[in-house]
Amino acid sequence: MHLMKVGPRNLITDVAGLKVGHAQDDALKSGVTVLTADAPFMASVHVMGGAPGTQETDLLDPDKSVEAVDALVLSGGSAFGLDAASGVTAGLRAQGRGFAVGDVRVPIVPAAIIFDLLNGGRKDWGENPYAKLGRTALDNAAQDFALGSVGAGTGATSATYKGGLGSASIILDDGVTVAAIVTANPIGSVVTPEGKFWAAQSEIDAEFGGLGGDPASYGAVRLSLKTDAGEGANTTIAIVATDAKLTKPQAKRMAVAAHDGMARAIVPSHTPMDGDLVFAVSAGDKQGDPLMIGHAAATCLARAIARAIFEATPAENDPQPCFNP
Repeated sequence: MHLMKVGPRNLITDVAGLKVGHAQDDALKSGVTVLTADAPFMASVHVMGGAPGTQETDLLDPDKSVEAVDALVLSGGSAFGLDAASGVTAGLRAQGRGFAVGDVRVPIVPAAIIFDLLNGGRKDWGENPYAKLGRTALDNAAQDFALGSVGAGTGATSATYKGGLGSASIILDDGVTVAAIVTANPIGSVVTPEGKFWAAQSEIDAEFGGLGGDPASYGAVRLSLKTDAGEGANTTIAIVATDAKLTKPQAKRMAVAAHDGMARAIVPSHTPMDGDLVFAVSAGDKQGDPLMIGHAAATCLARAIARAIFEATPAENDPQPCFNP
């Protein structure tokens, strides 16, 4: 039997060495979340949505030469939000971080974005605000961080409730830690027609209300969708991480497996109108079972998605209610 228990923070920073920083603009109703560490870490990615928005993700394919990155960026702002990576890159350069090319260092900062431009926030900026938000999020990176309407989850929405930023962790019985962080902004719903979380089967210690599931709802045909959803107007983006030592192909498989958790928590997921994406990070040297690590990554991601919605808080001009008003 493989046992799973929650890490001490129930956050992705239960993976030793990882840090997370948020920055947001409440008037903009958008923000940025950055995952980094004191040293470069190995990463891969898998995209299953039909409308992704990304930067430097090709470098993370197993056949590409880059083995380690300096940070990963999750951002609001649609295509404008990709500029958050520029701010993070500038901040890392100031720290002397980056891939060495002669006497120059080039930070490697893959990024992914959600669409949150129709959420009631002000979008009449003159200068793109996301580079500054990215730099601030990097500066705020720490082991402890908030969930809900913060960082890249500030202006997120779902089919029926306000979206948000969530995280969760698991420690396997062999001592390996697996964890996830997610910005939940799907076209689909995270709750059943009866108002309980699709991810309830994965819940640990009432971390998103202990409401239980609705077995009769599984396979339900009554689906809620965002009424204004268009191509690229949604997207759930996530990072799963472990302190097990994985090869780049194994990290890729971890990202693939983690998408199962997205499908368990969001109905429907991976649609043509979502840019659903999962980064996978290996930031340790423990020995672990890749099969169980993938399973744990899926479980953590499902839980993190539900926590994102459960922890969201109301703000002025919100287009949707919060699950906890």
